[in-house]
Amino acid sequence: MQQQPSGLRPHIVIVGRRNVGKSSLINALTNQPLALVSQIPGTTTDPVHKAFELLPFGPVVFIDTGGLDDLGELGALRVQRARQEMTTADFVLLVAEAGSWSDREDDLAAELTRREISHRVVVNKIDLQPTWRAPVEADYVSAQTGEGVHQFKIALSDRLQQAVRPKSTVVGDLINGGDLVVLVVPIDLEAPAGRLILPQVMTIRDILDHDGAVLVVKERELFSTLQSLGRQPKLVICDSQVVLKVAGDVPADIRMTTFSILQARQKGDLATFVRGVQAIDNLQDGDRVLIAETCSHHPIGDDIGRVKIPRWIRQYTGREITFDNVQGRHYPENLAGYRLVVHCGGCMVTPRVMGVRMAESLAVQVPITNYGVAIAFVHGVLNRVLEPFGGIEGLA
Repeated sequence: MQQQPSGLRPHIVIVGRRNVGKSSLINALTNQPLALVSQIPGTTTDPVHKAFELLPFGPVVFIDTGGLDDLGELGALRVQRARQEMTTADFVLLVAEAGSWSDREDDLAAELTRREISHRVVVNKIDLQPTWRAPVEADYVSAQTGEGVHQFKIALSDRLQQAVRPKSTVVGDLINGGDLVVLVVPIDLEAPAGRLILPQVMTIRDILDHDGAVLVVKERELFSTLQSLGRQPKLVICDSQVVLKVAGDVPADIRMTTFSILQARQKGDLATFVRGVQAIDNLQDGDRVLIAETCSHHPIGDDIGRVKIPRWIRQYTGREITFDNVQGRHYPENLAGYRLVVHCGGCMVTPRVMGVRMAESLAVQVPITNYGVAIAFVHGVLNRVLEPFGGIEGLA
């Protein structure tokens, strides 16, 4: 549980004014000194992510943020970071201090409701004012004495069960028990030494959870392996970078797709990405395309986002296109200057983050697509890799 990737854990963001006890609440909920606590307002600056197993719910990520009433130029940047975390949260705890309620809490609670962000108001420091009550529905705790903390943990677990979208399967709905799935995994300069990347591991585990059998090969061994198998695989899943070769090696009566497309379906909305990829046909000289990747690995050689996708799109269109790259948690606030966003599968982030990014793109009428969808499109095999989901027409 403690090793479960962050992208598979619900993200609980704690927000509120300075010195209301946000960090103390995290420490009380986890029964560990995870967050730095001080009586000095503004102790927490940048958001701090802490993975934890919240019983009886399970693995979560607590995100401690700076005070939303921070002052000065630097304080404004801290507030901006806190609000960014809030808008992509799976669940928000709005922390107030007993005896103190202002228009800021009213406005924030209203904003959370308007944005349809699951949240709960928590009043801290009830040891100082035991009878005080907020003007909205709230839970009451003392992070200092522990009063009400255990009851709140149980209530929070129940609310998370209701609020967090149930985890969807990666591939389990495409196979039956006993089916064989072949995974094609290139081992190149960017392959991590001694291990597989997260989407590959997630897919293997999901197949096993659904009583399927898994065979993992490199792209060079795929054709001979399929020839020697005593039975036909139900599905072939490959890395997007080798999709053209795999499409040539896999017989037409065997369905195939890519890891990135499976991630797009689980974390985002595959139909939106398929509609968005059509914008590649309309790109002109001088247009700007954003390549967004949620992990922040060090690029090596022919990097997929920085080198390969821009090269393939330029070759396909014959246009001189400008490509911008962002990695990790950084994402532009204004997408209006782009003609297209090409996003990675999002294995490192939650579905909520992907949903917000898609909504921000569509709000300014900028099409958004996915690495796997875009690569298959420019290589002319998009319908082939979408057959397991009804093809292009089924997703239109």
